[in-house]
Amino acid sequence: MNEKKLKILIVNYEFPPLGGGGGVATYDLALEWKGAGQVDVLTSNFADLPSYENMDGINVYRTRIFFRKSRDAATFISMLSYVITGFFKGISLARKNRYDVINTHFAVPSGPLGYIISRLFRIPNVLSLHGGDIYDPSKKLSPHDSFIFSRVVKFILQKSDRSVAQSTNTRDNTVKYYNPDKEVEIIPLAFHPPADVKATRKDLNLAKDDFYVITVGRLIKRKSLQTLIRAIGKIKNKKVKLLIIGDGPEKDFLESVVKECSADDRVSFLGFLDDNDKYRYLKCADLFALTSLHEGFGIVFMEAMHIGLPIVCTNHGGQVDFLKQRENAILFDVGDVDKCAEAIVELHKDEKLYKKLSANNRKKIKDFYAENVASQYIDIFKELISR
Repeated sequence: MNEKKLKILIVNYEFPPLGGGGGVATYDLALEWKGAGQVDVLTSNFADLPSYENMDGINVYRTRIFFRKSRDAATFISMLSYVITGFFKGISLARKNRYDVINTHFAVPSGPLGYIISRLFRIPNVLSLHGGDIYDPSKKLSPHDSFIFSRVVKFILQKSDRSVAQSTNTRDNTVKYYNPDKEVEIIPLAFHPPADVKATRKDLNLAKDDFYVITVGRLIKRKSLQTLIRAIGKIKNKKVKLLIIGDGPEKDFLESVVKECSADDRVSFLGFLDDNDKYRYLKCADLFALTSLHEGFGIVFMEAMHIGLPIVCTNHGGQVDFLKQRENAILFDVGDVDKCAEAIVELHKDEKLYKKLSANNRKKIKDFYAENVASQYIDIFKELISR
Protein backbone atom coordinates (compact mmCIF):
# COMPACT_ATOMS: atom_id res chain seq x y z
CA MET A 1 0.00 0.00 0.00
CA ASN A 2 1.31 3.45 -0.88
CA GLU A 3 2.39 5.61 2.05
CA LYS A 4 0.23 8.66 2.72
CA LYS A 5 1.66 11.86 1.29
CA LEU A 6 2.32 14.53 3.91
CA LYS A 7 1.11 18.12 3.81
CA ILE A 8 3.70 20.29 5.53
CA LEU A 9 3.43 24.00 6.35
CA ILE A 10 6.71 25.77 7.08
CA VAL A 11 6.43 29.03 9.01
CA ASN A 12 9.56 31.18 8.76
CA TYR A 13 9.64 34.98 8.56
CA GLU A 14 12.75 34.74 6.34
CA PHE A 15 13.15 32.57 3.27
CA PRO A 16 15.53 33.01 0.33
CA PRO A 17 16.32 35.52 -0.98
CA LEU A 18 15.59 37.18 2.40
CA GLY A 19 17.75 36.75 5.47
CA GLY A 20 20.70 34.52 6.19
CA GLY A 21 21.52 30.92 7.03
CA GLY A 22 18.25 30.12 8.79
CA GLY A 23 16.28 30.73 5.62
CA VAL A 24 18.76 28.84 3.46
CA ALA A 25 18.62 25.85 5.80
CA THR A 26 14.81 25.90 5.68
CA TYR A 27 14.93 25.87 1.89
CA ASP A 28 17.30 22.89 1.91
CA LEU A 29 14.90 20.96 4.17
CA ALA A 30 11.92 21.86 2.00
CA LEU A 31 13.69 20.56 -1.11
CA GLU A 32 13.98 17.16 0.54
CA TRP A 33 10.51 17.12 2.08
CA LYS A 34 8.73 17.78 -1.20
CA GLY A 35 9.43 14.16 -2.07
CA ALA A 36 7.21 13.17 0.87
CA GLY A 37 4.28 15.30 -0.24
CA GLN A 38 3.16 18.94 -0.42
CA VAL A 39 5.40 21.62 1.11
CA ASP A 40 4.10 25.17 1.61
CA VAL A 41 6.12 28.03 3.08
CA LEU A 42 4.53 31.02 4.83
CA THR A 43 7.11 33.80 4.87
CA SER A 44 7.37 37.58 4.52
CA ASN A 45 7.46 39.77 1.44
CA PHE A 46 9.97 42.46 0.50
CA ALA A 47 10.35 44.91 -2.37
CA ASP A 48 9.23 43.36 -5.68
CA LEU A 49 9.21 39.70 -4.62
CA PRO A 50 6.02 37.93 -5.79
CA SER A 51 3.34 37.16 -3.19
CA TYR A 52 3.29 33.58 -4.49
CA GLU A 53 6.05 31.62 -6.16
CA ASN A 54 6.72 27.97 -6.91
CA MET A 55 10.41 27.48 -6.11
CA ASP A 56 11.62 24.08 -7.29
CA GLY A 57 8.32 22.43 -6.37
CA ILE A 58 7.90 24.34 -3.08
CA ASN A 59 4.89 26.65 -2.71
CA VAL A 60 6.15 29.93 -1.27
CA TYR A 61 3.54 32.38 0.07
CA ARG A 62 4.83 35.81 1.05
CA THR A 63 2.71 37.98 3.30
CA ARG A 64 3.03 41.76 3.34
CA ILE A 65 5.21 43.36 6.04
CA PHE A 66 6.17 46.92 6.91
CA PHE A 67 9.39 48.91 7.35
CA ARG A 68 11.91 46.28 6.31
CA LYS A 69 14.82 48.22 4.84
CA SER A 70 16.94 45.48 3.26
CA ARG A 71 16.96 41.80 2.38
CA ASP A 72 19.77 41.22 4.87
CA ALA A 73 18.23 42.34 8.16
CA ALA A 74 14.70 42.63 9.57
CA THR A 75 13.43 45.47 11.76
CA PHE A 76 11.35 45.00 14.90
CA ILE A 77 8.25 46.43 13.21
CA SER A 78 8.70 44.20 10.15
CA MET A 79 8.87 41.11 12.37
CA LEU A 80 5.81 42.18 14.35
CA SER A 81 3.84 42.89 11.20
CA TYR A 82 4.72 39.42 9.86
CA VAL A 83 2.91 37.83 12.81
CA ILE A 84 -0.17 39.98 12.17
CA THR A 85 -0.46 39.70 8.39
CA GLY A 86 0.77 36.11 8.45
CA PHE A 87 -2.12 35.20 10.74
CA PHE A 88 -4.71 35.90 8.05
CA LYS A 89 -2.72 34.18 5.29
CA GLY A 90 -1.97 31.23 7.55
CA ILE A 91 -5.64 30.77 8.42
CA SER A 92 -6.53 30.77 4.72
CA LEU A 93 -3.84 28.23 3.86
CA ALA A 94 -4.69 25.91 6.75
CA ARG A 95 -8.39 25.91 5.89
CA LYS A 96 -7.65 25.09 2.28
CA ASN A 97 -4.91 22.49 2.71
CA ARG A 98 -5.59 20.65 6.00
CA TYR A 99 -1.90 20.31 6.87
CA ASP A 100 -0.57 17.26 8.70
CA VAL A 101 2.22 19.12 10.48
CA ILE A 102 3.69 22.60 10.95
CA ASN A 103 7.42 23.29 11.16
CA THR A 104 8.02 26.71 12.72
CA HIS A 105 11.50 28.24 12.40
CA PHE A 106 12.71 30.75 15.03
CA ALA A 107 10.97 31.06 18.41
CA VAL A 108 10.59 34.77 17.63
CA PRO A 109 9.09 36.19 15.52
CA SER A 110 7.74 33.08 13.74
CA GLY A 111 6.96 31.18 16.95
CA PRO A 112 3.69 32.94 17.93
CA LEU A 113 2.33 32.59 14.38
CA GLY A 114 3.11 28.88 14.17
CA TYR A 115 1.59 28.35 17.61
CA ILE A 116 -1.67 30.15 16.74
CA ILE A 117 -2.22 28.21 13.50
CA SER A 118 -1.32 24.97 15.26
CA ARG A 119 -3.82 25.50 18.05
CA LEU A 120 -6.67 26.77 15.87
CA PHE A 121 -6.49 23.77 13.53
CA ARG A 122 -5.09 21.18 15.96
CA ILE A 123 -2.01 20.56 13.84
CA PRO A 124 1.21 19.23 15.45
CA ASN A 125 3.87 21.95 15.58
CA VAL A 126 7.61 21.27 15.52
CA LEU A 127 9.65 24.31 16.60
CA SER A 128 13.14 24.71 15.09
CA LEU A 129 15.50 26.92 17.11
CA HIS A 130 18.30 28.68 15.24
CA GLY A 131 20.32 30.31 18.03
CA GLY A 132 19.84 34.04 17.59
CA ASP A 133 16.13 33.70 18.29
CA ILE A 134 16.88 32.70 21.88
CA TYR A 135 20.32 34.23 22.53
CA ASP A 136 22.12 37.03 20.70
CA PRO A 137 24.84 38.87 22.67
CA SER A 138 25.02 41.64 20.06
CA LYS A 139 21.44 42.84 20.64
CA LYS A 140 20.11 44.97 23.49
CA LEU A 141 16.78 43.20 23.09
CA SER A 142 18.19 39.68 22.91
CA PRO A 143 15.33 37.35 23.95
CA HIS A 144 17.33 35.79 26.80
CA ASP A 145 17.84 39.21 28.40
CA SER A 146 14.40 40.75 27.75
CA PHE A 147 11.55 40.58 30.27
CA ILE A 148 8.90 40.37 27.55
CA PHE A 149 10.66 38.30 24.87
CA SER A 150 12.01 35.75 27.34
CA ARG A 151 8.46 35.00 28.44
CA VAL A 152 7.26 34.77 24.85
CA VAL A 153 10.03 32.29 24.02
CA LYS A 154 9.36 30.22 27.14
CA PHE A 155 5.64 30.09 26.30
CA ILE A 156 6.30 29.03 22.69
CA LEU A 157 8.72 26.34 23.87
CA GLN A 158 6.19 24.98 26.33
CA LYS A 159 3.39 24.91 23.77
CA SER A 160 5.30 23.32 20.88
CA ASP A 161 4.81 19.60 20.33
CA ARG A 162 8.54 19.12 19.79
CA SER A 163 11.51 21.49 19.94
CA VAL A 164 14.64 21.02 17.86
CA ALA A 165 17.94 22.89 18.25
CA GLN A 166 20.52 23.06 15.49
CA SER A 167 23.50 22.55 17.81
CA THR A 168 24.58 21.61 21.31
CA ASN A 169 25.19 25.28 22.07
CA THR A 170 21.66 26.29 21.05
CA ARG A 171 20.18 23.46 23.11
CA ASP A 172 22.29 24.38 26.13
CA ASN A 173 21.27 28.04 25.88
CA THR A 174 17.63 27.00 25.61
CA VAL A 175 17.88 24.93 28.78
CA LYS A 176 19.96 27.56 30.61
CA TYR A 177 17.75 30.58 29.94
CA TYR A 178 14.27 29.07 29.51
CA ASN A 179 14.29 25.75 31.38
CA PRO A 180 11.63 24.03 29.23
CA ASP A 181 9.81 21.08 30.75
CA LYS A 182 10.46 18.88 27.71
CA GLU A 183 13.54 17.60 25.95
CA VAL A 184 15.15 19.73 23.25
CA GLU A 185 16.47 17.51 20.47
CA ILE A 186 19.47 18.29 18.28
CA ILE A 187 19.26 18.09 14.50
CA PRO A 188 21.93 20.01 12.56
CA LEU A 189 21.21 22.28 9.65
CA ALA A 190 20.84 20.63 6.26
CA PHE A 191 23.21 21.19 3.36
CA HIS A 192 22.76 20.61 -0.37
CA PRO A 193 26.05 20.40 -2.27
CA PRO A 194 25.97 22.83 -5.20
CA ALA A 195 26.48 21.80 -8.79
CA ASP A 196 30.10 21.72 -9.85
CA VAL A 197 31.35 25.30 -9.76
CA LYS A 198 33.77 26.46 -12.41
CA ALA A 199 35.78 29.62 -11.86
CA THR A 200 39.31 30.92 -12.17
CA ARG A 201 40.98 33.84 -10.47
CA LYS A 202 41.35 35.47 -13.84
CA ASP A 203 37.56 35.33 -14.29
CA LEU A 204 37.10 37.15 -10.97
CA ASN A 205 39.97 39.64 -11.40
CA LEU A 206 41.85 38.13 -8.46
CA ALA A 207 45.65 38.14 -8.34
CA LYS A 208 47.25 34.79 -9.06
CA ASP A 209 49.78 34.89 -6.20
CA ASP A 210 47.81 36.58 -3.41
CA PHE A 211 46.47 34.65 -0.39
CA TYR A 212 42.74 35.35 -0.14
CA VAL A 213 40.84 35.07 3.12
CA ILE A 214 37.08 35.04 2.48
CA THR A 215 34.08 35.57 4.74
CA VAL A 216 30.37 35.31 3.96
CA GLY A 217 27.48 36.72 5.96
CA ARG A 218 25.23 39.64 6.68
CA LEU A 219 27.05 42.78 7.81
CA ILE A 220 25.46 42.94 11.25
CA LYS A 221 26.89 43.50 14.73
CA ARG A 222 26.78 39.82 15.71
CA LYS A 223 29.24 38.95 12.95
CA SER A 224 31.82 41.33 14.49
CA LEU A 225 33.74 41.58 11.21
CA GLN A 226 35.86 44.42 12.56
CA THR A 227 37.87 41.72 14.37
CA LEU A 228 38.72 40.06 11.05
CA ILE A 229 39.47 43.35 9.29
CA ARG A 230 41.83 44.42 12.09
CA ALA A 231 43.52 41.03 11.96
CA ILE A 232 44.20 41.51 8.25
CA GLY A 233 45.58 44.97 9.03
CA LYS A 234 48.03 43.48 11.54
CA ILE A 235 49.47 40.97 9.06
CA LYS A 236 52.64 42.41 7.52
CA ASN A 237 52.48 40.37 4.33
CA LYS A 238 50.52 42.61 1.96
CA LYS A 239 49.64 39.65 -0.26
CA VAL A 240 47.20 38.41 2.41
CA LYS A 241 43.87 39.95 1.43
CA LEU A 242 40.24 39.78 2.53
CA LEU A 243 37.09 39.27 0.47
CA ILE A 244 33.79 40.09 2.20
CA ILE A 245 30.58 38.72 0.68
CA GLY A 246 27.37 40.15 2.08
CA ASP A 247 25.58 43.39 2.81
CA GLY A 248 23.89 44.96 5.80
CA PRO A 249 23.60 47.89 8.20
CA GLU A 250 27.19 47.68 9.47
CA LYS A 251 28.82 48.33 6.10
CA ASP A 252 29.64 52.02 6.69
CA PHE A 253 31.19 51.22 10.07
CA LEU A 254 33.25 48.35 8.63
CA GLU A 255 34.50 50.58 5.81
CA SER A 256 35.67 53.06 8.43
CA VAL A 257 37.57 50.24 10.19
CA VAL A 258 39.28 49.40 6.88
CA LYS A 259 40.47 53.02 6.61
CA GLU A 260 41.54 53.02 10.26
CA CYS A 261 43.73 49.97 9.51
CA SER A 262 45.06 51.50 6.27
CA ALA A 263 43.89 48.34 4.51
CA ASP A 264 41.97 49.91 1.63
CA ASP A 265 43.98 47.94 -0.93
CA ARG A 266 43.62 44.64 0.92
CA VAL A 267 39.91 44.45 1.81
CA SER A 268 37.18 44.12 -0.84
CA PHE A 269 33.45 44.41 -0.16
CA LEU A 270 31.74 42.29 -2.80
CA GLY A 271 28.16 42.92 -1.61
CA PHE A 272 25.33 40.44 -1.84
CA LEU A 273 25.99 37.66 -4.36
CA ASP A 274 23.74 34.88 -5.59
CA ASP A 275 24.72 31.31 -4.74
CA ASN A 276 26.55 30.68 -7.99
CA ASP A 277 28.79 33.74 -7.70
CA LYS A 278 29.32 33.13 -3.99
CA TYR A 279 30.65 29.65 -4.69
CA ARG A 280 32.85 30.96 -7.51
CA TYR A 281 34.63 33.23 -5.03
CA LEU A 282 34.82 30.48 -2.40
CA LYS A 283 36.40 28.18 -4.96
CA CYS A 284 39.08 30.75 -5.77
CA ALA A 285 39.83 31.70 -2.14
CA ASP A 286 42.43 30.12 0.15
CA LEU A 287 40.88 30.31 3.60
CA PHE A 288 37.48 30.91 5.21
CA ALA A 289 37.18 33.08 8.33
CA LEU A 290 34.31 34.14 10.58
CA THR A 291 34.74 36.22 13.74
CA SER A 292 31.17 36.24 15.07
CA LEU A 293 30.31 36.99 18.68
CA HIS A 294 28.10 33.91 18.47
CA GLU A 295 26.77 31.48 15.86
CA GLY A 296 23.81 29.19 16.40
CA PHE A 297 25.32 26.88 13.80
CA GLY A 298 26.64 28.73 10.77
CA ILE A 299 25.62 27.26 7.42
CA VAL A 300 28.40 29.29 5.78
CA PHE A 301 30.89 26.95 7.45
CA MET A 302 29.38 24.05 5.52
CA GLU A 303 29.70 25.95 2.24
CA ALA A 304 33.38 26.52 2.95
CA MET A 305 33.89 22.92 4.08
CA HIS A 306 32.39 21.63 0.83
CA ILE A 307 34.95 23.62 -1.16
CA GLY A 308 37.71 22.26 1.08
CA LEU A 309 38.74 25.53 2.69
CA PRO A 310 40.50 25.47 6.06
CA ILE A 311 38.60 27.57 8.60
CA VAL A 312 39.60 30.23 11.12
CA CYS A 313 36.83 31.28 13.51
CA THR A 314 35.73 32.12 17.03
CA ASN A 315 35.07 29.36 19.54
CA HIS A 316 31.66 30.47 20.84
CA GLY A 317 28.60 28.88 19.28
CA GLY A 318 27.20 25.85 17.55
CA GLN A 319 30.15 25.52 15.18
CA VAL A 320 32.20 23.83 17.91
CA ASP A 321 30.02 20.74 17.41
CA PHE A 322 31.78 20.06 14.11
CA LEU A 323 34.84 22.35 13.99
CA LYS A 324 37.66 20.87 16.07
CA GLN A 325 40.85 22.66 16.99
CA ARG A 326 43.61 21.95 14.49
CA GLU A 327 41.61 19.12 12.94
CA ASN A 328 39.55 21.12 10.47
CA ALA A 329 39.82 24.66 11.87
CA ILE A 330 41.79 26.99 14.10
CA LEU A 331 39.58 28.44 16.84
CA PHE A 332 40.20 31.49 19.02
CA ASP A 333 38.40 33.58 21.63
CA VAL A 334 35.80 36.13 20.56
CA GLY A 335 37.37 39.51 19.79
CA ASP A 336 40.99 38.27 19.86
CA VAL A 337 42.50 40.13 16.89
CA ASP A 338 46.04 38.90 17.52
CA LYS A 339 45.09 35.20 17.62
CA CYS A 340 42.99 35.60 14.51
CA ALA A 341 45.94 37.16 12.66
CA GLU A 342 48.30 34.44 13.94
CA ALA A 343 45.95 31.68 12.72
CA ILE A 344 45.73 33.18 9.23
CA VAL A 345 49.52 33.56 8.99
CA GLU A 346 50.07 30.00 10.22
CA LEU A 347 47.79 28.51 7.59
CA HIS A 348 49.42 30.69 4.95
CA LYS A 349 52.86 29.32 5.85
CA ASP A 350 52.21 25.75 7.03
CA GLU A 351 51.33 23.74 3.94
CA LYS A 352 51.05 20.45 5.84
CA LEU A 353 48.53 21.81 8.34
CA TYR A 354 46.65 23.56 5.54
CA LYS A 355 46.21 20.34 3.58
CA LYS A 356 45.15 18.41 6.70
CA LEU A 357 42.37 20.88 7.58
CA SER A 358 41.24 21.06 3.95
CA ALA A 359 40.97 17.28 3.55
CA ASN A 360 39.15 16.84 6.87
CA ASN A 361 36.57 19.46 5.91
CA ARG A 362 35.80 17.75 2.60
CA LYS A 363 35.21 14.54 4.54
CA LYS A 364 33.22 16.01 7.45
CA ILE A 365 30.71 17.89 5.30
CA LYS A 366 29.08 14.62 4.23
CA ASP A 367 27.58 14.30 7.73
CA PHE A 368 25.31 17.26 6.95
CA TYR A 369 23.92 16.32 3.57
CA ALA A 370 20.28 17.36 3.45
CA GLU A 371 18.85 13.90 2.77
CA ASN A 372 20.14 12.57 6.09
CA VAL A 373 19.08 15.62 8.11
CA ALA A 374 15.62 15.94 6.54
CA SER A 375 14.80 12.31 7.29
CA GLN A 376 15.29 12.95 11.02
CA TYR A 377 12.53 15.57 10.86
CA ILE A 378 10.27 13.28 8.83
CA ASP A 379 10.55 10.66 11.57
CA ILE A 380 9.37 13.24 14.13
CA PHE A 381 6.52 14.37 11.86
CA LYS A 382 5.23 10.84 11.38
CA GLU A 383 5.44 10.08 15.10
CA LEU A 384 3.38 13.18 15.96
CA ILE A 385 0.82 12.51 13.23
CA SER A 386 0.37 8.91 14.37
CA ARG A 387 -0.67 10.16 17.80
